[in-house]
Amino acid sequence: MERMKFVLWEIGFVCFVVLSRWVNGFEDLNVTEVSKVDGYNIPPSLMVPLTLIQGAGAKGAVCLDGTLPGYHWHRGYGSGANSWIVNLEGGGWCNNRRTCVFRTTTRRGSSAHMEKQIPFTGILSNKAEENPDFFNWNRVKLRYCDGASFTGDSEDQALLSGCSAGGLATILHCDEFRGLFSSSTKVKCLSDGGMFLDASDVSGGRTLRNMFEGVVSLQGLQKNLPPTCTNHMDPTSCFFPQNLIANVRTPMFLLNAAYDAWQVQASLIPPAADPQGYWTACKKDHLRCSTSQIQFFQGFRNQMLNAIKGFSVPQQNGLFINSCFAHCQSERQDTWFSDNSPLVHNKEIVVMQGIAQSVGDWYFDRSGVKEIDCPYPCDKSCHNLVFS
Repeated sequence: MERMKFVLWEIGFVCFVVLSRWVNGFEDLNVTEVSKVDGYNIPPSLMVPLTLIQGAGAKGAVCLDGTLPGYHWHRGYGSGANSWIVNLEGGGWCNNRRTCVFRTTTRRGSSAHMEKQIPFTGILSNKAEENPDFFNWNRVKLRYCDGASFTGDSEDQALLSGCSAGGLATILHCDEFRGLFSSSTKVKCLSDGGMFLDASDVSGGRTLRNMFEGVVSLQGLQKNLPPTCTNHMDPTSCFFPQNLIANVRTPMFLLNAAYDAWQVQASLIPPAADPQGYWTACKKDHLRCSTSQIQFFQGFRNQMLNAIKGFSVPQQNGLFINSCFAHCQSERQDTWFSDNSPLVHNKEIVVMQGIAQSVGDWYFDRSGVKEIDCPYPCDKSCHNLVFS
């Protein structure tokens, strides 16, 4: 019976055909791969094999190079047997034919280049001591090779999550995901590191807006963006989460670093905006930033806090905004749930609750969670990213 249910789930997955295509246009930057966190070791993890979706080709839901898309699934049990986490892999976007074609030679555009198994950590961990609220759920990670969407066969509960580009995907498709389930199913969404802001770079340019404009036009996203936004804003603006989150009806949790490391590297201080290299040391390691450079980041933080004001009002929504130079914190075990996971500080008060506890309290309605950290440098619990 369980196998039959999963076959039906798999068919549903490929029938919910591509709504958009978003793969990495910043080819030389993948924050979660090229960065390191000083002093923290990653423990051994559960390795979960890749499964290719054999019926996807007939539905047109394929990777950029035409290969079959895939996922990694670790079966739930006990109280979590009928509950699902659907996690969308991140990886940015491509905004022109050159970068999209390049992706076909990597795991971001072809399942032929995907790892045959990957570690499940953080919110995907199967250990109660590492992931107390979701360890025995069905946990699915959808590989990111063509923007293919998702669904599930859940009877009780479902959580759509994703980090980086997957976090933006979660915001864009949260309400559609809700619509795949009966009204009796508890469905919520968690966006991790997906609050990409329409912010000026250090030269006053709009690097990310220019990049997103290419994504929207090249991949034909106009017709798939929320009409609640496109009926009064241009399509590129409607790819920015700050213009979307207030209209998401499904309960959503925003997990984000106030000084998001990906945005610092790729959109705030891209090489073209700093030809003299004034920001080179600072963008690799925040401890090497001058006072004026830190003030620039404070302005970015203020823009993020202004962007989430409307979203934070409804009781159903949750927030965890820490003042870290980090990116994607729900899938790393050291930042998700460990003895030294990041906490939130409010002036002189430390909220003695990390990310995993906050997300769990919000999801299971144990308490409302709207935690916003005090500005840098008050937070000493961050796992800040340092770049080679």
